[in-house]
Amino acid sequence: MGNAQSPAADPRFASAARAFSEKELGDLESLFKSLAAQSESGGKYVSLSVFKAYTGIKGPLGDRLYNLATQNRKDQKLTFEDLVIAKGTYEKGTKDEIDEFLYQLCDVDGDGNLTRSDLEAVITEILNNTSSQKTSKPSSTTIFIEAANFTKNNEGSSEKSMTFEDFRNWCRLIPSARKFLTSLLKPSSPGSQVPKMVHEEDIDKSMLLLKEEYAWHIGGALSHQELGEWRLLYHSALNGLSFNTFLGNISHAEGPTVLIIKDKEGYVYGGYASQPWERHADFYGDMKSFLFQLYPQASIYRPTGANNSIQWCAVNFSSDSIPNGIGFGGRVSHFNLFISSNFDAGHSFTGATFNNPCLSKNNKIYPEVIECWGVVPKGSQQEKQEGVKGTVLDRFKEDRNMLNLVGLANSSN
Repeated sequence: MGNAQSPAADPRFASAARAFSEKELGDLESLFKSLAAQSESGGKYVSLSVFKAYTGIKGPLGDRLYNLATQNRKDQKLTFEDLVIAKGTYEKGTKDEIDEFLYQLCDVDGDGNLTRSDLEAVITEILNNTSSQKTSKPSSTTIFIEAANFTKNNEGSSEKSMTFEDFRNWCRLIPSARKFLTSLLKPSSPGSQVPKMVHEEDIDKSMLLLKEEYAWHIGGALSHQELGEWRLLYHSALNGLSFNTFLGNISHAEGPTVLIIKDKEGYVYGGYASQPWERHADFYGDMKSFLFQLYPQASIYRPTGANNSIQWCAVNFSSDSIPNGIGFGGRVSHFNLFISSNFDAGHSFTGATFNNPCLSKNNKIYPEVIECWGVVPKGSQQEKQEGVKGTVLDRFKEDRNMLNLVGLANSSN
C-alpha cells in the first residue's frame, strides 16, 4: 500500500494494522496520499500545517496531537505508519488506552504534567472550534475547568497537576470534552456536536439561559440523534412563573426535554428528562435522564442505578405525602432537584440517585428564571408548511399573545 509497502521496523505498526479491516486500511492509505500530496512531500509524509488543517485544530492542541501522532520525533514528518499507529490506538484501542492517549494529548506543552494552564488551552480550543462565535469568553472556559481536580504534586513547582484518575473523573463530569477529543482524527462538522436552538426570531438571545457552550456541554451526554434541534417551549420571562402554563407548553414536546433553572443566587442548573412530564403519584422515568450544572461550574450527573427515583411530576394532589411540583432523584421532600408547583421555591440535596452535590449555593432554592427546551431527535417528522397551526412555535406565539392581551385587559380595569 503506497508508502506502507516498505518493511515497517516498528512492531506497533503491524499490531495496529491488524485492528483494521482491509477496506479500512485502504481508506487510510487514500487519506494519507491525499494529505501527503497537499504537503508537497513526494507522497512520503504529512506536514504539520496540512495535518492541522485536516483536524481543524490550529492552536497548541493541534501541535500536541501531531507530536503524539509522529511518536514525538519532532521531525515534522507524519508517515503512513505513524497514521496507522495513532489511529489504531485512538480509534481501536481499549478505553484505558484511549483515555491514556487523551491524557497525554491534554498535556499540551508535553512536560509530563497536565496543569490548569494546559486544560485552559484545551477548553479554549474546543469552544473556539464548536462555537459559531469563534471566540470563547474566559468565563466560559472557567466553568469547565472548575469541574477538574489537580491533586498531583510537581517537584520544583507550587502548581499541582492532574493525575490520570483526576483526568478520567473530569471526563465523566464533562463528557462533551471527551467526545470532542476522541473525534479529532476522524473529523466531522464541529457544529454537529451542538444542537440547533430554535425560538422566535424576535426573542432577545441574551435573556435565554441556554447559551451555546451550555448546549454543547449538555449534549455531550446525549446521542448524535438527540443533537438535531432543540425548541424553546417555555420561558418564565415570557410565559410567567406559572406551573400550569409550563405543563401546557411542554405538552407539545415531541421528545425529551431540557429543564434549566437560574436561581436568585445566580447559579444555573437543571435536568434532562427523557420521559414526558406527566401527572404521577410516585417517581417514574428511566436511566437516560440526568442532572447538570452550568454555572458557576459545569458538570453532568448521570443515574448511578442505586434506585429508580428518576423523575417526579405531581399535579393537584391534596396529600402532604405527595408534594406538587417537578423534580429529579432523591426521595419525597428530599429531592436531588425540586421546584414546587408555585414555581417560587424548591430545593436541591445530594443523593445516591445521581451522586450529585447540592446544585445551588444552598439547599433551599428560589427560582429567578425557568426555561424548558424540547429535544427533537434527528429524523423526526417535521412540519413542512410554513404557518401551519398547531406547531410548537405557533402555540408558543399564541400563548404569549394571550398573556399580552390579559395584561392589557387588567391594565384597563
